[in-house]
Amino acid sequence: MICSAYADLFRGMILKKYDVMSNGQICWVYTQDLDSTAYFYADVLGLECTRNQGPARIFATGDNAWIGVCQVFADRVVEPKGGMISIISDDVDAWYQRLVDIGLSIDRPPHHLDQFGIYTFSVEDPNGYRIEFQQFVDDAVLTTGSRDDGLAD
Repeated sequence: MICSAYADLFRGMILKKYDVMSNGQICWVYTQDLDSTAYFYADVLGLECTRNQGPARIFATGDNAWIGVCQVFADRVVEPKGGMISIISDDVDAWYQRLVDIGLSIDRPPHHLDQFGIYTFSVEDPNGYRIEFQQFVDDAVLTTGSRDDGLAD
């Protein structure tokens, strides 16, 4: 649920459910060292680089979802505090074992977070951005366009 202050602010501004949908999502992280950061996403995490734009690389994490890595420029800065990128997987243990096997230091093994109904662990990229590997353990399924904010009908 969106908090009531935001609900009041946006009431009437929200489009009717499903009027507009995106074709995908890219979460951007910024770096001073593009080569080592791109190496982490491609060779350590094993993500496919689907687009090389010179000072930016885009890595697929799933259907219509990507992580973009970009050399800092203009007002873009490296600022990982308070954020996290979650990669949804049906096999968190396999991700964990693969990363441990290649020598990646991981603070905590996969564990359950009952308050969210997930099984998870996380790592940090070379810039300090937290990358979480997460599996939903309940029967809920993420679906395109689902929404439960009580704002639009």
